[in-house]
Amino acid sequence: MRDEFWKLPLEDLSSEEWEALCDGCGRCCLHKLQDEEDDQVYFTDVACRLLDTDSCRCSDYNNRLAQVPDCMSIRDEGEEVFQYLPLSCAYRLRHEGEPLAFWHPLISGNRQVMHRAGISVQQRVVCETRLHSEANLEERIIHWVEA
Repeated sequence: MRDEFWKLPLEDLSSEEWEALCDGCGRCCLHKLQDEEDDQVYFTDVACRLLDTDSCRCSDYNNRLAQVPDCMSIRDEGEEVFQYLPLSCAYRLRHEGEPLAFWHPLISGNRQVMHRAGISVQQRVVCETRLHSEANLEERIIHWVEA
């Protein structure tokens, strides 16, 4: 990978660089609700069944799109996908021309900095398979992730 590739525009990244840009916070794997009136996106503390909540990584990344119908392929979906990503997301930040945060593993050199900064979902969410089918997602909205 190129030196400081994360400073390049997203469209200039190789596949390997694109994947390395992900900070691994797991926030994009949370169920979201969108207000019909103003399109505001709200994150819940309910995680996709494929998210390993300890590592904050997808347990079947290569097959996720086939297994989870509403899973997003950020690179393939176009600009509208960025509104569904948290403000802290490296892809969203770079799309908006902003630098990566100090806690990002590419900047800090250590994934634990992100966890200690409270950015990841590690130990903060529940897997969707552990909820009853009648669970009300509106009651599970969180405010520690901003969209």
